[in-house]
Amino acid sequence: MPESSYLALFLIGLLGGTHCVVMCGGIVGALSMGGPARASLHLAYNAGRVASYAAAGAIAGALGEASLALSGQLPLRGVLYLLANLMLIALGLYLMGVTRALAFSERFGQKLWRHLQPLSRRFLPARSIAQAFPLGLLWGWLPCGLVYSALATSLTTGSAMHGAALMLAFGAGTLPNLLLAGVLASRLQSYARHPTLRLASGFLILGFGVWGLIGVARLLSQTWPYAS
Repeated sequence: MPESSYLALFLIGLLGGTHCVVMCGGIVGALSMGGPARASLHLAYNAGRVASYAAAGAIAGALGEASLALSGQLPLRGVLYLLANLMLIALGLYLMGVTRALAFSERFGQKLWRHLQPLSRRFLPARSIAQAFPLGLLWGWLPCGLVYSALATSLTTGSAMHGAALMLAFGAGTLPNLLLAGVLASRLQSYARHPTLRLASGFLILGFGVWGLIGVARLLSQTWPYAS
């Protein structure tokens, strides 16, 4: 797995952080009640959230490994790369407000979330690390097009370990925005909703997807049996 993939997922998490603040701002705001002494709760919550991302990445990577083993790897690998980069393009357009193309993925995730959401109530309000960490574990499965786009990339790794590592890089990218949200709460949520910021973030993520599609085209040109 190229090291550039980890940097790309980190930057996607960082740039898409505006979406994270909007999606998770409510729970982060709840943890903010009580003042700066609650910094440990924010750290525990985010540690749980990123741990869930890593678990999901391991599952995606393992599924990719199984499918590649069954298919003989090509051309399925090219198809998986294509899917991952199309998801990034859709995410960029989604953040820019051009399309709601990723809304279907979040609706699909709602089925899982309906089973998990009731469990989160037992940890609210979170007054200790023992409550904040499992709350983060649960909220890591909140339906989110940004996370699903990153998971599509983990699927291409064909490895549970690499899939988990990619999602750890992605999760690390989301940390600055959500940790800052823990300090600024509602003010950062208003900032994250600003059209200019979302447009710029979406455009940059769109660029990652387009660049990835160029890489897919090169891969196919090198492996397609009828290529010149």
